[in-house]
Amino acid sequence: MSLVKRNNVLFPAFVNEILKPDWLGGMETVNQHLPAVNVKEAEGEFGLELLVPGRKKEDFKIEIDNELLTVSSEIAQESNENEEKYTRREFSFSSFKRVFTLPESVDAAKIKVTYEDGILKFVLPKKEEAKPKPKRLIEIA
Repeated sequence: MSLVKRNNVLFPAFVNEILKPDWLGGMETVNQHLPAVNVKEAEGEFGLELLVPGRKKEDFKIEIDNELLTVSSEIAQESNENEEKYTRREFSFSSFKRVFTLPESVDAAKIKVTYEDGILKFVLPKKEEAKPKPKRLIEIA
């Protein structure tokens, strides 16, 4: 089973500092990070939780293409700040995209998604043939 793909960067914070410095001393207005993910497995389903606070359910784009589950979101925000004889206008953009490879045992047609308290929750039910079968006693004929 492979629900999570990882980026193999040895020192991600260090690499980000080198590749995206703000040489003018201002604030970086593009925010792209990967939300934290919890993956759990129960007898009849998998659970997937993404921590994405401050968004609305309309902000998410969720797609399934073959065995790939893609979750993405983009938010553009605009704020104005007026001070004495100075007006500052800032634009910010926040986005992420996570791609998960679904195991063959997941019934993609029955996936359910909810968004509550900043957590995007997926219920990924297993196909009937993938669920564990109960023990049974076989009598000798």
